[in-house]
Amino acid sequence: MDADDEAVRIEARSEITDVVCSACGSVGTRVHSTYWRRLADRPLGGRRVVLSLHVRRFFCDNTACCRRTFVEQIDLLTRRHARRTQTVGRMLQAIGLAMGARAGARLAPRLGLRTTRAAILRQLRLLPDPPIGTIRVLGVDEFAFRKGRTYGTVLVDVETGRPVDLLPDRAADSLAAWLTEHPGVEIVCRDRNSAFSEATKRAAPNAIQVADRWHLLHSLARAVERTAHAHRPRLRKSISYHPLPPPAAGGLASQDLRYLPLTCTPTLQRDRHEMWATAVFKERHHRMGWPERGSRR
Repeated sequence: MDADDEAVRIEARSEITDVVCSACGSVGTRVHSTYWRRLADRPLGGRRVVLSLHVRRFFCDNTACCRRTFVEQIDLLTRRHARRTQTVGRMLQAIGLAMGARAGARLAPRLGLRTTRAAILRQLRLLPDPPIGTIRVLGVDEFAFRKGRTYGTVLVDVETGRPVDLLPDRAADSLAAWLTEHPGVEIVCRDRNSAFSEATKRAAPNAIQVADRWHLLHSLARAVERTAHAHRPRLRKSISYHPLPPPAAGGLASQDLRYLPLTCTPTLQRDRHEMWATAVFKERHHRMGWPERGSRR
């Protein structure tokens, strides 16, 4: 054991007698080689802890096993290809679940842990998926792995707002298979994709299909826009333009703006801006006591 102001270094050796192959479960008896493995452990007194573990590599005598050699693992301490102990891994998972990867990577050095946001994300991917359970109201929508090329399907529990699963594509067969494996869906909230409708009718025929609010408003806005564009010549003719009266001597009156149309063409909008700018210019000159343009002293 060695310690300085920055880190504590500990050397240890495994004394396990029966080392089991993680692939086939057979016990290894012949040692292939040994090497030193460096692991980061949880900090001690504000200093980093580096664990140097002397481990053995064994031959796997099972001819049917896919591995020829394997390295001994210590329960509750090491894991294959890991550079930190399982305790540190659980700490990073807790930080990532509470704060996210970016904020967790900024907090970890304050706690004596060296990590990156990519490492926190890798630790989060090791966590098992939470149980889905029975979903009564299911939200179905598509998302893009790569926009314009590859799309998938996201499934959301509408009542809790929690994503429950991701499907690799947006085909009807994938959604139908998922609905068959998870019965109990009473309402399916989806967009206007025909594949989702077909899958729901096939796997959950008793479920009520409704359109979600966003797609309803989006479709309504597009319909109104197309209708207004088709009748644009009539809308232009129906606009009546009333010129502004001359501004009062005391300045621009706010009630004069009532003569301006609410909806106007680009030409009327430009005239409106010019009249407003002229009125403001005259009001500023009146307040400063400057003479009007073209007047003589």
